[in-house]
Amino acid sequence: MGPFGLWRAGQWLSLAVSRCVLEPRPPGKRWLVAGLGNPGLPGTRHSVGMAVLGQLARRLGVAESWARDRRCAADLALASLGDAQLVLLRPRRLMNVNGSSVARAAELFALTEEVCLVHDELHKPLGKLALKLGGSARGHSGVRSCISCLNSNAMPRLRVGIGRPTHPDTVQGYVLGHFSPAEWELLPPLLSATDLLLDHKHERSQRPSSGP
Repeated sequence: MGPFGLWRAGQWLSLAVSRCVLEPRPPGKRWLVAGLGNPGLPGTRHSVGMAVLGQLARRLGVAESWARDRRCAADLALASLGDAQLVLLRPRRLMNVNGSSVARAAELFALTEEVCLVHDELHKPLGKLALKLGGSARGHSGVRSCISCLNSNAMPRLRVGIGRPTHPDTVQGYVLGHFSPAEWELLPPLLSATDLLLDHKHERSQRPSSGP
């Protein structure tokens, strides 16, 4: 992804959002955002959720703040969005057990429903986005793992279209393959998917808390 794509993605929140440290927050004012994927396989279609999280960290000014947390086997970065806090998470476990990292982080940060997933979506053309507010995993192994480990299917998901191969027998190789140079050209506007996600999180963070 080129410098122009990074510049575009970082504009409108550059003055509103700053780096933060972990501190007590009112209930309902902290969100966990997990980018699903396979550690050690950057640039692959199946790990595009992690790429979006990396872009989101840049946008929020915390790209240098990623730190490994062995308790949940994940890399974490903390950022602020208005008066809310975002916990960004990239699992260090394989996709089909991503849910273990997500659920453990949710436990550590005392979160229940305040979890959002970002993942690749075979059923959407490359460059298309959709925000799904709960429901089934639709065959996605990482989402299925999260639903199982969190014992809930209510978490919203930002689905990032990667397209589908013409032959069903080639799906596994396709999702584990790298984006072509032509496909990467479509990703800068796609990674501004952070707009959609941040708008959703900001709107939710402005609602009155239902906690004690």
